[in-house]
Amino acid sequence: MPKAYWVAHVTVTDDAAYSRYAELAGKAIAEHGGSFLARGGRAIQKEGRAHFRNVVAVFPSLEAADACYESETYQEALSHARGAAERDLVLIEAME
Repeated sequence: MPKAYWVAHVTVTDDAAYSRYAELAGKAIAEHGGSFLARGGRAIQKEGRAHFRNVVAVFPSLEAADACYESETYQEALSHARGAAERDLVLIEAME
């Protein structure tokens, strides 16, 4: 089964609320076998709309990534992110 990537582009508008999101989201990602490959850090925007924060996580499968997103822990995390950031998120199955 191919791995999957969770790619998020984020502009934070409320640091305190978003830090609560990040703590819970990290927990949910770990609970579903995911780990971070990039979380913030330097980036060079070449095309499209720039976001201050870019995150890439890897999961054992697309199903694991989706289960993480739908989990109670991640949904609780999202309750802190709503209104605290502009976000784009995509789950991508890796090539075998």
